[in-house]
Amino acid sequence: MSNTAGQVIRCKAAVAWEAGKPLVIQEVEVAPPQKNEVRLRILFTSLCHTDVYFWEAKGQTPLFPRIFGHEAGGIVESVGEGVTDLQPGDHVLPVFTGECGECRHCHSEESNMCDLLRINTDRGVMINDGQSRFSINGKPIYHFVGTSTFSEYTVVHVGCLAKINPAAPLDKVCVLSCGISTGLGATLNVAKPKKGQTVAVFGLGAVGLAAVEGARIAGASRIIGVDLNPVRFAEAKKFGCTEFVNPKDYDKPVQQVIADMTDGGVDRSVECTGSIQAMISAFECVHDGWGVAVLVGVPNKDDAFKTHPMNLLNERTLKGTFFGNYKPRTDIPRVVEQYMNKELDLQLEKFITHSLPFSEINKAFDYMLKGDSLRCIIRMED
Repeated sequence: MSNTAGQVIRCKAAVAWEAGKPLVIQEVEVAPPQKNEVRLRILFTSLCHTDVYFWEAKGQTPLFPRIFGHEAGGIVESVGEGVTDLQPGDHVLPVFTGECGECRHCHSEESNMCDLLRINTDRGVMINDGQSRFSINGKPIYHFVGTSTFSEYTVVHVGCLAKINPAAPLDKVCVLSCGISTGLGATLNVAKPKKGQTVAVFGLGAVGLAAVEGARIAGASRIIGVDLNPVRFAEAKKFGCTEFVNPKDYDKPVQQVIADMTDGGVDRSVECTGSIQAMISAFECVHDGWGVAVLVGVPNKDDAFKTHPMNLLNERTLKGTFFGNYKPRTDIPRVVEQYMNKELDLQLEKFITHSLPFSEINKAFDYMLKGDSLRCIIRMED
């Protein structure tokens, strides 16, 4: 065990004290891991749009002060009682949804929605005892989706950690702990396009481009990118997009535009925006008889989805997914190996547009808010 095992660690963290206000880098106390928990040292983290979404607290429950961050790579520092499959020095990717290995979902080949550890954005404490492991001068600081990687050290439930090959470059594979796996899996694991089929992807941010990447890997004949920002198409071409549709360019619903382009609709669609209108369009643009639409984006908590029942009766399928249907502990180590062995034609480097030292983390928020970045890697040790 490390010489800090069982002790409180004082380290730097980027704390969000108020919605939409710059993060403050300050010293926090990180308590030792309790039963079924692991404390790890974060080496690289990146900013996902979900962090920004809950930091802005628009349409979601505000919970502050909080340490955000959930896409990262790190090394185990110490483990709590009952942890047997991880030990200090192991390389891990923390994941916002978990795999307890014991519930019906974990035993099902069809689900990754663990009963115990599925994503919970409103919970700011650990499951074991309902307490936070972070504090400043005795004042608790809330966790975020069980990971809180905007801290040099964090505590995570063992079921939310994927143990990976220590030879894997953490500054690249860290993006597999959320967005890239989500988009890639939404296409490959859930939409499952056959070679030669057509795919529409709504939203060309990092998750959407990962969905595009999945469609390209699957051998789609046409990949139609849908986005309100025409600047994004040039980038999307590098990932495999063959065509681009901007809904603002038409005076009819975009689902009708796509149906006209594709003789009745695309074979598969993947929605990666969180917009209810985009979700409806993604569903209604797939071909009757066999079309499958997959929803990925996170909506506002009060949103409601509306479509005519005939769209379902006409044999269209609507699905949803968290984390691309990957089981974190079982599947992500394999994806990392496939990336390293070039068994999967996945180029993570294309997603990483910026890199910053931890001290400049607020710049990463600026980049994302301006639409300038896909993924910004934040180096914790600089």
